[in-house]
Amino acid sequence: MKQTIYSKITGAGKKLFCVLIDPDKHQSDSIRQLTQQLKHTSLVDFILVGGSLLRKNNFENIITLLKAETDIPVVIFPGNTMQISSKADAILFLSLISGRNADMLIGNHVIAAPIIKEAALETISTGYMLIDGGRSTTVQYMSNTIPIPSNKPDIAAATALAGQMLGMQMIYMDAGSGAIQPISSGIIGAVKQEINIPLIVGGGIKDAKSVSLACKAGADIVVVGNLFEEKPEMVRVMADAMLY
Repeated sequence: MKQTIYSKITGAGKKLFCVLIDPDKHQSDSIRQLTQQLKHTSLVDFILVGGSLLRKNNFENIITLLKAETDIPVVIFPGNTMQISSKADAILFLSLISGRNADMLIGNHVIAAPIIKEAALETISTGYMLIDGGRSTTVQYMSNTIPIPSNKPDIAAATALAGQMLGMQMIYMDAGSGAIQPISSGIIGAVKQEINIPLIVGGGIKDAKSVSLACKAGADIVVVGNLFEEKPEMVRVMADAMLY
C-alpha cells in the first residue's frame, strides 16, 4: 500500500523542513533555479504550493514543473477554493480556527470538498492559526480575521487544543507572508505542550537561527518561503539548520 503524506509526517521520527512556493511570486525560470538547489540537499521533506491571492494563472503549471524536476512530495497550501489540482500529492484542508470568519472555518470547505474528492487528493485536516508577526499581512486582510497577539500564548495554546479536540490532524501556526518577526519560542512551546498532533510553524523565518529556535521550541515542521524568492541558494543553509 502506498504510504500517505500524513503517515510520512507522523512516522518521520525527526523534524521536517518545508519550502513554500507562492505561485504569484515565481515563474518557470525561478522555479528551475529553486529546484536546482533542492536537488543538492536531501533535507527538504515537502514542497507547499499556494498563496492568499493568485493573480497569475500558473498554479497548476508550477505543480507540474515541480513534479517533473524533483521527487519531493508537493502539498497544496490553499488560499482559496480555486487552488486545487489532482497533480499534487496532497492538500492541507485548512480551517482558520484562530478567526471568527465562518467562510474560513467551514463555508469554503463545503464548496471545495466535492472538487477535492473528484481530484482524489489526500486530504489532511489542518487547524490554521494566524499569529501576529508585527505587521498586517495579505492573509490577514484576505481572510478578514485578526491574528492572535504575539504576547498571548495561553490563547494560542487553547485554540490549538480546541482544533485537536475537533479532530484536526495537524496545527499550522503562521505569522503570514512578509511578517517582520517569526512566531516566538514562547508561543510555540505553549502550543506544543497542549497538543499531541504535528505542529507546523511558518512566517517571518528569515535566517538559520530562527529555524533552529522554532525546532527547539517544539515545531515538528518548519516552513520557509519568502527568503527563497530572491535567494534560492539559501535552501541548503536553512534546511541544515534543522539539525542544530
